[in-house]
Amino acid sequence: MLGRICITVSALAQLFGPFIADFNETHVLNPRWPPHARFHNGQTMSLGACLGLATLYYTFRPAATAAAAGDSIFTAALFGSLYWVTGLSAILYPGSKGTDPEFGEGFPQFWLFAGQLAVTWVGWWVEGGK
Repeated sequence: MLGRICITVSALAQLFGPFIADFNETHVLNPRWPPHARFHNGQTMSLGACLGLATLYYTFRPAATAAAAGDSIFTAALFGSLYWVTGLSAILYPGSKGTDPEFGEGFPQFWLFAGQLAVTWVGWWVEGGK
């Protein structure tokens, strides 16, 4: 059960985190952002919600066999990883930065994204991942 809790923490962070972090003056309500940037931010927020829900579904769906349970928890870990992997990789695109200039420097999301990714796979491992 501890592994499922770890995966659930990651799922809830993907489900609610983007809305908590982005629905403010640094992102969605930033008057400097053009409409297309807002569109992609909305897309990312919705993607986080969908991935979080899929992660929760596969974390807790009933399984008829041990093999099916293992497949479900692996699938949950995959869904639970995608948002964090894409968040970590976003900094690699040309001209990309972790913050807008008026809000600071660096990549403040790194440790959150890397930590949630690690928590997800620790959860899979604790659940008997092979």
